[in-house]
Amino acid sequence: MKPTATFLSLALISLATFQTTLSSHSSPLTTLFLTLFALSLNYWLLPGGFAWRNYYYPKLSEKLIGPMGWPILGVLPYMGSLAHAKLAALATSLKAKRLMALSLGATPVVISSHPETAREILYGSSFSDRPIKESAQALMFERAIGFAPSGTYWRHLRRIASFHMFSPRRIQSLESLRQRVVDEMVKRTWNEVEEKGVVEVRGIFQEGSLCNILESVFGNTDKREELGDMVKEGYGLIAEFNLEDYFPLKFLDFYGVKRRCHKLAGKVSSVVGQIVEERKREGEFIGKNDFLSTLLSLPKEESLDDSDMLPILWEMIFRGTDTVAILLEWIMARMVLHQDIQMKARQEIDMCIGQNSHVRDSDIPNLPFLQAIVKEVLRLHPPGPLLSWARLAVHDVHVDKVLVPAGTTAMVNMWAISHDSTIWEDPWTFKPERFLKEDVSIMGSDLRLAPFGAGRRVCPGRALGLATVHLWLAQLLHRFIWLPAQQVDLSECLRLSLEMKTPLRCIVVPR
Repeated sequence: MKPTATFLSLALISLATFQTTLSSHSSPLTTLFLTLFALSLNYWLLPGGFAWRNYYYPKLSEKLIGPMGWPILGVLPYMGSLAHAKLAALATSLKAKRLMALSLGATPVVISSHPETAREILYGSSFSDRPIKESAQALMFERAIGFAPSGTYWRHLRRIASFHMFSPRRIQSLESLRQRVVDEMVKRTWNEVEEKGVVEVRGIFQEGSLCNILESVFGNTDKREELGDMVKEGYGLIAEFNLEDYFPLKFLDFYGVKRRCHKLAGKVSSVVGQIVEERKREGEFIGKNDFLSTLLSLPKEESLDDSDMLPILWEMIFRGTDTVAILLEWIMARMVLHQDIQMKARQEIDMCIGQNSHVRDSDIPNLPFLQAIVKEVLRLHPPGPLLSWARLAVHDVHVDKVLVPAGTTAMVNMWAISHDSTIWEDPWTFKPERFLKEDVSIMGSDLRLAPFGAGRRVCPGRALGLATVHLWLAQLLHRFIWLPAQQVDLSECLRLSLEMKTPLRCIVVPR
């Protein structure tokens, strides 16, 4: 493909002239270097960069827009802890919010920062699969709901999740567990205040989330410490940069990521497999409320063998632990910063349930301001702004009149959409009231704010996660007044999820 921009042609001509002039006064080695460099520009100085070097424009297709990036690397240097913000700024500067092409090494990528093209990607049948990193594949996630290829097996998993694991009836049946866990979180919060004078909420929320998900999955927390350590190790491995994810270098294990992932997967198989075998020996699955018993009690035509069951259980523990904890930390940071909003939420809770009662799931629909707070935090700090949104084009397809070739990774930058001033009034301001004026769904139907995804790959556990966050937040606000222990730092750090860079520390006053 030839560069289309005039300045690129001029750059090539100027470089060739410079090469000719310099070659008469320099060594053959210098001349060779300049010649190779000039030739490399044909694979680099083009819209989207190196990975789009073989792209062709069919008739009636619009032109690609995107940064050239670095030679060979493309925009990989951008993909750090602030990748979501840097790519949003890049799309704005290039006027490519609707669709921007870029290179992550040798991997061609398109990214949408607009609700309309986001809908085309997330709801389009052409993007039915997800690209899977080497680390995620080694950790068995290719056989789990999130990354399994679209097809009969994946549809079977989704059906099991929808009807047996995340149904409204199942979520309701787990309320007593959520109540018990938040009561323990309240006790631990007050114990930390008495011992240290301040509370670092991240540890409390992570511990509560881990206990909640382990008891939901297995019916107990017997392996809590062991599984918790494996979850932390897995987060670190998946978040670690690995050249194999962006270049065809599968025969090399740079940084030992694949080796460490296989080792961790072996430990997961051993521990989770032991739990499954013990449960099988116990028998009597029917009537128990945990997910493992549910899977073991499925009718024969729906049942899964152990090789499929282990990745599903591991995925639920892995993904179910961090999402709730991270979201709650962001919410409490906003509550500490905005005392007026915290007080208003507490008054709403008091009016709904009174001073001495426990908040219940059935109270949440009567707490619209509390729900608006959660929505506004999800707008400002979406948990998976980029990587959780990745899709893979299974065949050639047009998005917004631009041809996207098969094998292209497609992303949606939800952070960019939720901070767009053409979509949201005062997008950088924390204003939960905006969701009282307009009831915006966050379950995937409105692409202005879809923090859990949308379309066929939408997060199956989103309703359970929201039920947990709403109940725990209401209880924590009902029991304590939350004050800052130090200046609140809202700096973001994108790892597997969008986390607070600096852990939140609070002073709490019991009510």
